[in-house]
Amino acid sequence: MNQNLIHSARQLRLSGLLASLEVRLQEAASHQLSHAQFLELLFQDELNVRDQRQIERRCKSAAFRDTKNLEDFDWSFNPAIRRSQIYELATGQFIRRKRDVLFMGPPGVGKSHLAQAIGHHAIKAGFVVLYRSIFDAVRELQADQSPAEQARTLARYLKPDLVLIDDMGLKSLPPKAGEALLEIILRRYENHSTIMTSNRPLEEWGKLLQDVPTATAILDRFLHHAEIIQITGRSYRLKQMPEEKTDAKPKKKSNEPPAAGGAS
Repeated sequence: MNQNLIHSARQLRLSGLLASLEVRLQEAASHQLSHAQFLELLFQDELNVRDQRQIERRCKSAAFRDTKNLEDFDWSFNPAIRRSQIYELATGQFIRRKRDVLFMGPPGVGKSHLAQAIGHHAIKAGFVVLYRSIFDAVRELQADQSPAEQARTLARYLKPDLVLIDDMGLKSLPPKAGEALLEIILRRYENHSTIMTSNRPLEEWGKLLQDVPTATAILDRFLHHAEIIQITGRSYRLKQMPEEKTDAKPKKKSNEPPAAGGAS
């Protein structure tokens, strides 16, 4: 292959084009492609590589807890979940409309899986996403920081097209956690979309946040344009636990006396 061509591609940082160049040259010769067709294929190769790298960067920046997608979700375990509703959310239309989503239900029914899977689809659609558990979010927002650091932390929660706040109600939150959450909800309200997951009913949020007025204000804004998805059923994690063996035979008690001098 032409070394000058390779050198030029490297200088222009066209690594995607360079990776497929030799194959495309052979393809052009064997199929008698026109110059325009050949260049179109090369440019598309470069764009595909750049798109994939951007997706990988955005997934890393989103800081998902797990790599989840809708294809490996066990829909048969909880048939009450409306698959069409979840796939509609995965199109990202609710993000374009700046609406919110609340997944509610007991632990283990798939709330976090579905929320993160929707986040992955949003990234593939070109959106910027941030994932945080409620505990990480409160800790970051309440951290002792300089004004400049506080502004950067707040911007991290305000700029993304979609923020996922997971595990609401999993355990008690520190004092004034509601104030930190309220600021995020208020400033994202009708500007960007937010997905939250909750293990506890809405009427218990005041107790969870140790602040009923703040919880009321959060729910007033968040639920105004929110789609609520209530999931019931058994925990999928408990289903995956290995079953205890019931066929093990009990050991027979020995009738022989202990050996002399043995431990009692």
